[in-house]
Amino acid sequence: MKKYTGSLLLVLCAFIWGTAFVAQADAAESIPPFTFSALRSFVGAAALGIFLLVRRKVQPNHEKTNFKKLITAGIICGVVLTIAMNLQQVGISVYPDTVNNVPGRSGFLTAMYVVLVPIGGIFFRKKVHPLVWLAAVLAVIALWLLCLKNGFGGIYLGDVLMFICALAFTVHIITVDTLGAQADGVLLSFVQFLVAGVISAVIGFIFELHIGMKTIGAAWLPILYVGVLSSGVAYTLQIVGQKKTEPAVASIVMSLESVFAVLGGWVVFGDVLSGREIGGCVCMVAAVILAQVPQFINRKKVKEG
Repeated sequence: MKKYTGSLLLVLCAFIWGTAFVAQADAAESIPPFTFSALRSFVGAAALGIFLLVRRKVQPNHEKTNFKKLITAGIICGVVLTIAMNLQQVGISVYPDTVNNVPGRSGFLTAMYVVLVPIGGIFFRKKVHPLVWLAAVLAVIALWLLCLKNGFGGIYLGDVLMFICALAFTVHIITVDTLGAQADGVLLSFVQFLVAGVISAVIGFIFELHIGMKTIGAAWLPILYVGVLSSGVAYTLQIVGQKKTEPAVASIVMSLESVFAVLGGWVVFGDVLSGREIGGCVCMVAAVILAQVPQFINRKKVKEG
């Protein structure tokens, strides 16, 4: 099991992200996007800050960190995450009321990083096993089955923003893989959320001054859930999990969020799964398993060698 610790952490990350889509869609009805992004980022940073203080008490001799590299990596990751996060929240908020299944539609387009990450890795000379490419294609088919029951039915501004958001998340995944390898995962996540919170708060202060504390208080549950779990916990799991997993494989595992989003709707709202959605879940799980095969083969060869 230790060989697949990274993938298991990313599965947990995907579970949290998938269930958070419903909370984000709910919050988008009352809180402007940049204000929401600032709040979730600060809540996430606060939760991580508490954890770091406790860890310092329990493990006073914890491995020292190169703070210059940490701050540099945290700022870069934070800026990229700010762009991706706000594109996603703005995209969710601008869909017309007539559009059905906004969480599923936005989840599909966001998770297109499952294909974009392997393509982006080519520019960094990252070799991708043919089975991983096959898994990526299978994951896209699964996303289509899961998220778009009635097809696109026209292109909206939200769709365009979500695709750009997928590009931004692609850059974030590759950036974490490149810069996060030598940094403490929790500290890096803490810094990137402070950066994301400050940038989002400044933009929100300029363009969203009309928001009041009463409105924020009414959406405390989505803010707390997305802030603590989706931001604080899940993004830290992403950083730690990616240290043990190739970016292309990581993107496929994290795209399981679409499966958990559909299952979350089934459990919370009683949405009955159609045969199409069940087929999508099966395809996604098969894609995740298939993506693990190359590293299993490589480890077997090393062991036999």
